[in-house]
Amino acid sequence: MKSRYIRQIQLSEIGVEGQEKLNRSRVLVVGAGGLGCPVLLYLANSGVGILGICDSDFIEESNLARQILYSISDIGKNKAKCAAKKIKKLNPSIQINIHPYSLNHKNAFEIIENYDVIVDGTDNFSARYLISDSCILKNKPMVYGGLFKFEGQVSVFNYNGGPSYRCLFPNPPKINEVPNCNETGILNVTPGIIGMYQATEVLKIILDIGTTLNGKLLMLNLLTQKHLIWDFKINKREIKRVKKNKAPLLNSVQDCILDFEISLKELNEKGNIHWIDVREKEEKPRINFSKITELPLDKFSSFDFLRNDQSKKIIFCQSGARSKKALIKMKKQGIDNCYCLKEGAIELNAWEKLK
Repeated sequence: MKSRYIRQIQLSEIGVEGQEKLNRSRVLVVGAGGLGCPVLLYLANSGVGILGICDSDFIEESNLARQILYSISDIGKNKAKCAAKKIKKLNPSIQINIHPYSLNHKNAFEIIENYDVIVDGTDNFSARYLISDSCILKNKPMVYGGLFKFEGQVSVFNYNGGPSYRCLFPNPPKINEVPNCNETGILNVTPGIIGMYQATEVLKIILDIGTTLNGKLLMLNLLTQKHLIWDFKINKREIKRVKKNKAPLLNSVQDCILDFEISLKELNEKGNIHWIDVREKEEKPRINFSKITELPLDKFSSFDFLRNDQSKKIIFCQSGARSKKALIKMKKQGIDNCYCLKEGAIELNAWEKLK
């Protein structure tokens, strides 16, 4: 297989020794979406020996424009499993570890400790803090990528004693301050470009060549073609806080979303589910389950009437934003066995008709 990598082996900075380093390396990609797809493609083609893919999500038609590993025939499949199959065909000589579930506070250590470099391909702040804290405690470098409309960010955290994600962003935003990609949109090439930058940083870390983005935040605006690198320093107090806790910090109750999100694909039956619709009365489509409570979020402050309900409670709204807020309220009030639906009412309505 040496001939497969001959062009990069010819580089004096890599050579045969560098290629052997790549073959021995282990990289975990958390999120097999817009960022994860190009990262996986290029790392597999570079000869990274072991690739881990962690994602509980399922492929939707709206993913296809950005998530370049998938095609129409893949709709409805788990992203981690589908990506692994595509990557294995691309390069049969590498090992693929499939983690077809979400990274959360219960499994993060167990998964991350088996890899040398961790790539953040997620799209939510709670997951990024979880990955960052786990990397601090397990002493793993984290390669970060962020997206917004025509813009992208890349950085390297927890590498060679450098700063972490918390050093750059010590305070997570509130849920109502987080941009919703379903509403703001994104140029489909943006994740591809940012993902290639992330893959490049991974290769530089493994090969110990060049200058990484350790302590630097690269910001790109594809609409204006402006590039900016911003230097930032380690915040020892934040690092100490994580190490003292000996576990990823819970930023707020919103972190419970990571552990209590549920997808329609994970529901095998409708039985013993109490559906909680937190939309306004005029929002369509209306959902007609036998056990459903319409509970517009802005009109209710107490969920005490659910306290003795032993059934599984699944909250949903139009896009997912309000259901997350409702989940937080319920958890704060001590309501057990409640979950937040990843999908919205339109997907739920289609699912209900199919069942």
